[in-house]
Amino acid sequence: MPKPTVLVVDDEPDLCELLSITLQRMDLDPRTANSVADAQRLLKTEHLDLCLTDMQLPDGDGLELVKWIQQYSPSVPVAVITAHGNMETAVRALKLGAFDFVSKPLDLAGLRKLVASAIKLSGTQDTDTSVFGPRLLGASAAMQHMREMIGRVARSQAPVHIFGESGTGKELVAKLIHESGPRRDGPFVPVNCGAIPTELMESELFGHKRGSFTGAVSDKRGLIQSAEGGTLFLDEIADLPLHMQVKLLRVIQEKAVRPLGEQLEVGVDVRILSATHKNLSTLVAEGKFREDLFYRVNVIELRVPSLRERPEDTPELAEAILRRLGRRMKITPPMLGKDALAALERYAFPGNVRELENILERAITLTTGGEIRAADIQLRSTVLGPTGAPGTDTSDASPAGGALGDHLEDIERDAIVRALEQSRYNKTAAAKALGMSFRALRYRIKKLGIE
Repeated sequence: MPKPTVLVVDDEPDLCELLSITLQRMDLDPRTANSVADAQRLLKTEHLDLCLTDMQLPDGDGLELVKWIQQYSPSVPVAVITAHGNMETAVRALKLGAFDFVSKPLDLAGLRKLVASAIKLSGTQDTDTSVFGPRLLGASAAMQHMREMIGRVARSQAPVHIFGESGTGKELVAKLIHESGPRRDGPFVPVNCGAIPTELMESELFGHKRGSFTGAVSDKRGLIQSAEGGTLFLDEIADLPLHMQVKLLRVIQEKAVRPLGEQLEVGVDVRILSATHKNLSTLVAEGKFREDLFYRVNVIELRVPSLRERPEDTPELAEAILRRLGRRMKITPPMLGKDALAALERYAFPGNVRELENILERAITLTTGGEIRAADIQLRSTVLGPTGAPGTDTSDASPAGGALGDHLEDIERDAIVRALEQSRYNKTAAAKALGMSFRALRYRIKKLGIE
């Protein structure tokens, strides 16, 4: 097998020589060019697996070369070499399609990691989304576009911000970006920024040294370092306190963390993905989210469509969810009746796919036969209007006050308790009276916390 070939574009002979030696020691074949024109000529005539380009060149700049490569040699990953601290230029390069960036003075260890990751991408096509298989369901135009975008952003190391309503599957999208990119063999570390107590957040994210505070009886590696070589997914990033936003900004800019009690920063190699259902632009305007961090995490924005934007995907999603619930509950799942399916297709799903799963889970419990009917599904008052926007149907209005899910669980709990009391707590008889299997009843008793 021929050695992978890397093109180095720089007009400084000393830097070209340093990079060439480093690449040769990695068992790679370096090529050099000292101008944009020379680089374009080599890209046209030779097979190249990676391009490393400086920003300042005699006949142009690295950004021009990045744009040219995206148009004429899109299968070649390109990384830019920027001046120290010039994050604005690095962000512009990432937005144009650069794989990653490295700052001067060069950190050769970090450079070797970057090169190794980029070589994995060489020659792959971003249009093949078959790897997603049944995990990202739906044949709608919105989902086809989503698969295409995931394939594109997976080829980059740029931070991606995933925006969408609650329940749309933002974490699944983040996992697919990770698993279809060069970091797939590394860890995927999800962090819910709203679930970590503020006083513990710095220790959880950055780690700490023994004795750095009361109770720190041993060294602890933070979640950011745990994602070394992989992807850090910051879910609900809008919930990060302002003081932690400052520290995260430094991690992104310097690619390093400093654990509590440690004097020196430790380099980290992680890709950062983030998500929220809130509008970060609005939070920036309100002073609740730092503008400089917004531009760092929002280099690429990926919007996940709501379920009401793709109602044609509802039947496929419903069938897949029923099969999964059947496996979990160890039962043969009931079929979805035509009237029930029609009701679901008219519904606006404020809670999106997560709400669909909750609705079907309750329907399995409430159905008395082998088919889920419209009467078995409990829907809120919101349905799809004639234009596809949320409308209302007061004939199926939810109860005033309290969460709908809690209300329905109370109804279900009362029905099960009543059946148990009438059967003198014989679960087999109670299941028969409720029209469900013994396993399904046992599952619901456990889930609802019935003693």
